[in-house]
Amino acid sequence: MTHSDETEDNSPAQQDAKHYAFSPLALTRMLPFLPLSQGTVDYEVDRRNDPGLIKKLLNNTAAQLMLVSGGKVAVPHGQGAVAQAESVKLRLAMIPATYMRDFIEASQRSQQSGTGTGSATNLRSPLVVFLGTKQGNAAKSYLSLTIPTSALKAAEESATSHATPGTHAGEPLPGSLLGDIVRKFDWVDLRDFAPRASSLEAGLATSAVSVSNWQSYQRFCPQCGARVSPANAGWAQRCTNPDHGEILFPRIEPAVITAVTDSQDRILLQHNKAWKNPKLMSVSAGFVEAGENLEHAVRRETMEEVGITLGDLAYEGSQPWPFQRSLMVAFKARALTTDIHVDGVEVDTARWFSRDEFTMALANGEFELPTRAAVARYQIQEWYGQEL
Repeated sequence: MTHSDETEDNSPAQQDAKHYAFSPLALTRMLPFLPLSQGTVDYEVDRRNDPGLIKKLLNNTAAQLMLVSGGKVAVPHGQGAVAQAESVKLRLAMIPATYMRDFIEASQRSQQSGTGTGSATNLRSPLVVFLGTKQGNAAKSYLSLTIPTSALKAAEESATSHATPGTHAGEPLPGSLLGDIVRKFDWVDLRDFAPRASSLEAGLATSAVSVSNWQSYQRFCPQCGARVSPANAGWAQRCTNPDHGEILFPRIEPAVITAVTDSQDRILLQHNKAWKNPKLMSVSAGFVEAGENLEHAVRRETMEEVGITLGDLAYEGSQPWPFQRSLMVAFKARALTTDIHVDGVEVDTARWFSRDEFTMALANGEFELPTRAAVARYQIQEWYGQEL
């Protein structure tokens, strides 16, 4: 061996090779808990094609029904006021499906015949979704019903003014039923509910909000422009154009979210200009482009936003994010470079944190963490090594 062979090469490339002789990402664990990925029911997808399924379940004394409105879920009165408390446990306001049967069937008949208030062309049957069945000795099926936010608002105004609630915005609902809902239930955002609920109810709520949001968002066939109606027990839509009649399914937008660490095991946190909270710091994230794989999206987004080149990647988990219709796919990545160059378009601030720096900055209120429903919260927590 010559002397030159023994000379240590301290070039950046050689240093990176030393750091990556054994990649720390090889020890990366899957995120143990993601609040919107807790479904425990059997979806029983094969039953969705049964056109009489919803009617059968509305007559099933063991079936339970939850309520959704504007991306929020109904909880017992009083829980809304404490929905963001650290240690509170939330639960859905479940109603026996048979209790809602007459209202749902009467509303469906009214909508289909065009006899309800408002223009018949603007009416939609109440959205009832079959969420699945909890199997066991006493199997129990679950449904969700979407209540129009306009109807709830009218009922709240009527309750405040002591007037008799009636129909509103062409979507008839019995005043007595709406009055009961306003008095007995609060409405909680899914992002507050899921981290504080049981696995069963967090999963039910996530499915219900996801399907409800999609059905509310897409009211016309994207191919021919005709109105659509719910199909497959709420999980699909049918184009009402007799010459088309296509079955439509939700389109999910994949997004990657990446916890980036460097050779010193510092984590990279950044602030997006679009966020209303100026102190919020999170990890890199972005939508997957058409024709792009997940790994390429991870590297592209990080380079575009903060100018960091990534090496090894490790998959950490995924969860739905129905705001509007995303699927968040989580990765952990090791940075090959550390000089930050924010793009100034999406990201205006980014910074490396050691654990000591992170602890001090968080304690001093220099930044705030993502919500307890967000994947990023648990990625940061996994890096930090303890619950935050």
